[in-house]
Amino acid sequence: MTGVESPAYVPGHGLLKGRTAVVTAAAGAGIGGATARRFLEEGARVLISDAHARRLKEYEAELAGEFEGVSALACDVTDEAQVQALFDAAVRQHGRLDIVVNNAGLGGTSDLVDMSDEQWSKVLDVTLNGTFRCTRAALRAFQEGGQGGGHGGGHGGVIVNNASVVGWRAQAGQAHYAAAKAGVMALTRCAAIEAAGFGVRVNAVSPSLAMHPHLVKVTSPELLEELTEREAFGRYAEPWEVANVIVFLASDYSSYMTGEAVSVSSQRA
Repeated sequence: MTGVESPAYVPGHGLLKGRTAVVTAAAGAGIGGATARRFLEEGARVLISDAHARRLKEYEAELAGEFEGVSALACDVTDEAQVQALFDAAVRQHGRLDIVVNNAGLGGTSDLVDMSDEQWSKVLDVTLNGTFRCTRAALRAFQEGGQGGGHGGGHGGVIVNNASVVGWRAQAGQAHYAAAKAGVMALTRCAAIEAAGFGVRVNAVSPSLAMHPHLVKVTSPELLEELTEREAFGRYAEPWEVANVIVFLASDYSSYMTGEAVSVSSQRA
């Protein structure tokens, strides 16, 4: 089918003015980098992180040439000490923490009969355990007072996790990734119930196919074509289209939403 052209880029409207955000896996390419840029366009101060220190510093320099309020700190989400250092830095630099976007994840393709324990564990450790570590650190920071105003009688704060439609849908070769993303959805729902008492909202986005250079490197052209053909628009999402939904979930426009996994997808099956 013929793909529909991508829409025009949506300008910022100050939806996150004055807020401080942490975004993981935000070294330029993909959803994390797009989210950091969108948050800055919406008036937030943003601490970006990534396990790839060189790419992270390059993207920090790029963003700093356009915006104020951007900083960077390398962080491997499989390392608890680095995770804690990241959240400590956000509060230390800005005196508060308002928004956390847990975007770090690791994929790969392998049928179960060929999958090693190491392959399974590595994907789960980055994608699910990393989200757990960052969610725990964020909730502790929100409870301890490094946060802004909120709803429900507490001090507030927002967490947005990056899940995936494969957490709902079956795809060959993706058992480890699908299990991890389904786990992220379950973690999101449980964390939301626990955090509601102190005014914190926890939601997730579940994209299908958002194209960026690193995805091209790890996915065959045949699979990318197949996945694109499943989309109702006949095209993949631009990373900033997913970031727009993350902005919505981070903003006061979604003040009554928590524990939800929002599909950002036009996939038919």
